[in-house]
Amino acid sequence: MVTEVYPNIFLNEIPLPKNPLKSINSYIVKSESRNLVIDTGFNTPECQNELMRGLEELNLDLKKTELLITHMHTDHSGLAHVLKELGVPTVYFSKIDGEISNQTSQRDSFFKSLNRLLGFEGENPIKFGKEFGTKRTEPLEYNPLNEGNQLIIGDYCLDVVEIPGHTPGHIGLYEKKHKLFFGGDHILDEITPNITFWGFEQDILGTYFKSLEKVLEYEIAYLFTAHRKIISDHRRRINELLLHHEERLKEIRAILRDGRKTPVEMAASMHWDLSHKKWGDFPSSQKWFASGEALSHLEHLVHTGVVERSIEGEVLLYGLK
Repeated sequence: MVTEVYPNIFLNEIPLPKNPLKSINSYIVKSESRNLVIDTGFNTPECQNELMRGLEELNLDLKKTELLITHMHTDHSGLAHVLKELGVPTVYFSKIDGEISNQTSQRDSFFKSLNRLLGFEGENPIKFGKEFGTKRTEPLEYNPLNEGNQLIIGDYCLDVVEIPGHTPGHIGLYEKKHKLFFGGDHILDEITPNITFWGFEQDILGTYFKSLEKVLEYEIAYLFTAHRKIISDHRRRINELLLHHEERLKEIRAILRDGRKTPVEMAASMHWDLSHKKWGDFPSSQKWFASGEALSHLEHLVHTGVVERSIEGEVLLYGLK
């Protein structure tokens, strides 16, 4: 269903069947000469039908319509190839996420190595189920965006903002005159963005904190999120997210007082707001996301000198210093 949420800005809510996210908010900025679609949904028939229904409802000429992907996750980028094939001339992506998304073999190798380190060997995080859509293997042709680039659509001047954390190359769009921010999964209401592990060389949770503090300084009247509700008080929500992660870090330190833990053991010991009460009942996908989030928090404590990491065989272990 398409709803006008601001003059010439429309929300196209696309259901994500059998997925805990429930739906994705794809936004359309419309003008007489140029249109912009922000994020797409999974590459599934259900998502494609809903996406196209919304574009047709607005009578968009795809040859005058561009696509911006806020980050690489397939609920945001899954239909980019399809829109290109249907006539969309330009797809925008951050350079970092675009390169990772197109490096299929390297990405799969990374996840396989991570599976071994987590103890999930034999479980493939890329193929949890058909509800995640079909991953296209051919590279996506895109125009890379960096901080400070601008997209002008009608009355709106949209500044590209780099907000890494949820992914290494997550970007948003800020419209200063109207105080609008398209934030993808950077800041969500009701649910917390998943901050997972992206490599030992970086403190991705610390990076996320810096990105939250960056957006905290902006004057924003409407923060257009990719899931759940549009946010009208972004500072309140940012402070809630910072407090949430602070409590997570306290919880992890308390659990480690009982001895060293693997990331999976840590995830199994942590509290999660899910309908499944026992770790053994979690679907494979939720175990993966929970373990990746536990690992990003453990690595933040390593980078800040609170916890030490060791590898025994091919198993990661973390303990208090």
